[in-house]
Amino acid sequence: MDPDPKPTTDETPRMLRHPRPDRPAGLLLAFALSPLILAAASGQAPPPPEAGPALKRGDTGQAVEALQRTLNARLDPSPALGVDGDFGDGTRAALVRFQRSKGLPPTGEVDPATRDALGPPTPEGPPPPSPAVVNAQGVAKRAEEPLDGPPFTTSAAWAVVDGKTGALLAGRDESAPREPASTTKMMTALIVARLAKSDPKVLDETITFSQRADGTPGSTAGVRAGERVPARELLYGLLLPSGNDAAEAFAEHFGERFAPEHDPKAANHGPRTYFVAEMNRVTAELGLAETHFANPHGLPAEGHRSSARDLARLARAALAEPALAPVFATSRRGATLVDARGHSRDVVWANTNKLLEIEGYDGVKTGTTNAAGACLVASGRRGGDHRIVVILGAPTSDARYADARNLFRWAWRHRGR
Repeated sequence: MDPDPKPTTDETPRMLRHPRPDRPAGLLLAFALSPLILAAASGQAPPPPEAGPALKRGDTGQAVEALQRTLNARLDPSPALGVDGDFGDGTRAALVRFQRSKGLPPTGEVDPATRDALGPPTPEGPPPPSPAVVNAQGVAKRAEEPLDGPPFTTSAAWAVVDGKTGALLAGRDESAPREPASTTKMMTALIVARLAKSDPKVLDETITFSQRADGTPGSTAGVRAGERVPARELLYGLLLPSGNDAAEAFAEHFGERFAPEHDPKAANHGPRTYFVAEMNRVTAELGLAETHFANPHGLPAEGHRSSARDLARLARAALAEPALAPVFATSRRGATLVDARGHSRDVVWANTNKLLEIEGYDGVKTGTTNAAGACLVASGRRGGDHRIVVILGAPTSDARYADARNLFRWAWRHRGR
């Protein structure tokens, strides 16, 4: 199946899609790559593409398989689409990304211009060997697994850090840059907290939501355009429900304070640009060498990267801020929003971090996108010790929590050794 639907952060449910039995068989080959499939599979030179109906979401079959293989090969980083012949939301998102990279209209359908840009389809690979060859081959095994060391995990990368010293205790691919998803918001919150440290009145400022902030896709605090909320309360809307809208609102409200005195390109820049620049300045200050931010919320963007090791260090810095530590540890928060006419309404923000349901855990941030997988930065304390565990690229939401709890258990058992 395709990965999750459109790039969103945090609690986007996974949807199971099934082939459409009511769809005519001829539409299965609607993609103009369809006349190329046999040639690609046989290794022959493909014929010129022919015009045909656009391949689009909901279509199934070999033509979609060819499209999925081709998108996996053409895009960098690869979207890692499952080659299942099901044109779902994940395939459409990857196709839109390809179209944008080529300056094409992001229709999410394979039109003639997109067919030309895609070029010849990526072949399936060489044909399998005969059964006699396969059955005669032995399978080499790796060495017997050791009984010590950290637990096995499902995630692509992880890190365990001493929360007191910042020392890396263990990790796997901990320095590899990856999509951080909504764990990005730890830095967004840190920027606001640093402003508040120099001027506590910052947290009492009223933030009015713009249309742009309200329209930010993905997980949301649910604040509407024109509604107002104190910065102090909006930190909960940013960090508990993982509000992408709240991240945009913070960037718009505070960004001008980071504008350089003499910016020759000021006409082309805006508060959001200055805010993201400040995020990257603090990144350098903290020595996060594998991290670069392109936006304040963590939706996929070119160059937006971090590592498990860097995110653990960022979490340690954020938890040290008095304005943030209680927010990270909050499971639910009620707030009142006021619109332009003075009408108020109440909202409840629930924390996406399920570890807060267990004693001993006190934050910090979840994150999920198609590109990043399920991510988690978690803080745990026991017997005077503090550990920070980072999980990146887990296959499911439940898997990230299982990985984190197993790593915490290992870390507690091996402390001081």
